[in-house]
Amino acid sequence: MSAAQAGSVFQRARGRTLDAFPAEKEKEWKGPFYFIQGADPQFGLMKAWATGDCDSGGDEWGQEIRLTQQAVQAINKLNPKPKFFVLCGDLIHAMPGTPWRKQQTEDLQRVLGAVDREIPLVLVSGNHDVGNVPTAETVAEFRQTWGDDYFSFWVGGVLFLVLNSQFLHDASRCPALKLAQDRWLEQQLGIARERQCQHAIVFQHIPLFLRSIDEDDDYFNLTKAVRKELADKLTGAGIKAVFSGHYHRNAGGSYQSLDMVVSSAIGCQLGTDTHGLRIVVVTAEKIIHRYCSLDELTEKGLGGDLLELLRE
Repeated sequence: MSAAQAGSVFQRARGRTLDAFPAEKEKEWKGPFYFIQGADPQFGLMKAWATGDCDSGGDEWGQEIRLTQQAVQAINKLNPKPKFFVLCGDLIHAMPGTPWRKQQTEDLQRVLGAVDREIPLVLVSGNHDVGNVPTAETVAEFRQTWGDDYFSFWVGGVLFLVLNSQFLHDASRCPALKLAQDRWLEQQLGIARERQCQHAIVFQHIPLFLRSIDEDDDYFNLTKAVRKELADKLTGAGIKAVFSGHYHRNAGGSYQSLDMVVSSAIGCQLGTDTHGLRIVVVTAEKIIHRYCSLDELTEKGLGGDLLELLRE
């Protein structure tokens, strides 16, 4: 895939929106639909984790290539097609400025290039994509490679917000970028409140929390002060759910009317879950989701009960 071809496929989030979904056509509710959420293909982590060298290991990623190819093939077979496929961060393992980053990026773009063109890709930045402590340079690299790091889009009357959660983790080296996202988010939440859209949903890499809003600070969640402030803003605007990755295990909980959904990885598992994807069905009243192993999704597709929800 040439650089120009890669750009046309992956840089679809520009100007803080997604060109696959023209807002003027998508702001009204049109009935139930579904999308597929994945997280952490993270090319290179499986070997790095196995060898205990997560900082400088990861010089092989054949397993992740095969798993992500299986994910793409399973998604392409689904009938009806999902509205989109969202990847919630850590697209590759190599941090900015480290070896193998270019090769991992090229291999992932090649694999994702096989996604059915009628299924738009929604790409979320993770800590390995922009760095644990992002800079203007690392964010610019992500935008050049994958598109905007935060943006919004409408699908069938539902407002989706994509956040760069690294700004919520540590923006000490790019405070102006965090401030810009904060201001943009306030504007988007205002739109959610005013329009009273059918639903509003957030995608980000780092979960607000893994099980409870009051849990202790951890590598895998946002700090208490940050998570509580953001959760209150989201619930105040009527956000129904936040979908994330980062944990490499399934988890989640609720806070007031907000569901926090943490999906395990396509790639390296750090717990007992299987390599998989999450099916998310959006009906007029509810957001129903189910994590499926790649094998299960390949063999069974959506499943009869989820298909029934789409016929409502």
